[in-house]
Amino acid sequence: MSSIYADYNATTPLDPEVRAAMNEALDVSFGNPSSIHSAGQAARRLVDRARAQVAALIGAAPDEIVFTSGGTEADNLAVLGVAGAATGERGGIVTSAVEHKAVLDPCTYLRSNGRVVTLLPVDRDGRVDLAALEATVKPNVALVSLMLANNDTGTLQPVAEAAKIAQASGALVHSDAVQAAGKLPIDVKKLGVALLSFSSHKIHGPKGAGALFVRYGARLAPLVHGGRQERTLRPGTENVPAIVGFGKACELAKTRLDADARRVAELRDRFEKQILARTDGTRTNGGDSRLPNTSNIAFAGLDGEAITINLDMLGMAVSTGAACNSADKTPSHVLVAMGQTAAEARSSVRFSFGRDTTDEEIDRAANLVVQTVKFLREARP
Repeated sequence: MSSIYADYNATTPLDPEVRAAMNEALDVSFGNPSSIHSAGQAARRLVDRARAQVAALIGAAPDEIVFTSGGTEADNLAVLGVAGAATGERGGIVTSAVEHKAVLDPCTYLRSNGRVVTLLPVDRDGRVDLAALEATVKPNVALVSLMLANNDTGTLQPVAEAAKIAQASGALVHSDAVQAAGKLPIDVKKLGVALLSFSSHKIHGPKGAGALFVRYGARLAPLVHGGRQERTLRPGTENVPAIVGFGKACELAKTRLDADARRVAELRDRFEKQILARTDGTRTNGGDSRLPNTSNIAFAGLDGEAITINLDMLGMAVSTGAACNSADKTPSHVLVAMGQTAAEARSSVRFSFGRDTTDEEIDRAANLVVQTVKFLREARP
């Protein structure tokens, strides 16, 4: 039987319309977008069109979009860029304990260089404590970084409420929306953020393209020097085919967002109901306010990695968490921050579905999970 892909939070298949747009860019517009001749300007027009498509997905102006190589670079540019531009006493960073490593690792770097970095606690569902944020955000804080949706559990964070608290003390607000973009409606103005990161390959676009929304007036120091591209914040010749693909992926995501979200949420709920009803000692992580496609399930007494490997042998792709942490044998820092023990955290598996997931695959996936859990429990000494 055909394989089942249930790891859409790691990456997504390239949409055929995106592939066609990229092929056209590869074949026709090979010029350097910074060149003033006609070949260069043809490439520039493609980049400009893509910038408008990307901006439209999040309610931004095209000039507020800075293209990057992906979500990790966009997060780094936001955190390190604000820190590098900060002056006087205002240099502190506030973030949450459940952020992606693309935010947490730059914060660790800043702390090692003398910056004050505060990690906000979360509750059992993984939602940040707004009272703790209000007590933490002082006039010395330059940036509050809070993800819109968690990559491991899908938990949604109260970014708009956090932004009001942060803005009252003059801090800029960044949100990592890599998992949320294309799955939830996003309006950067309503959110109240100055910076927002998202990525192409999470929404059926190519790898190697991402963006950072930078609100007019927000001051950042570049991480790279040597050119005037992307408002000097990300110099270097643009990856035109990838950017074109990113733009097309954003256009498709905006058009299909509501219908896709409703259908995938129904599939996710159907999958969870089958698993919880047919296996003992299971529970979902992340509460009710989650991304429509994400299901993080704990299987008491079992090892999530063993479940993942066994499912892979049966033709089903899942994960135990963020792909960038796959070589790290420590339990998910997200689940531990939510108050789980190391053993509880290691028992969890992330299932994430998408646009191409079918009803038949959901039912077959549930059967495979039930079969695998039964096999591993019977095999335990």
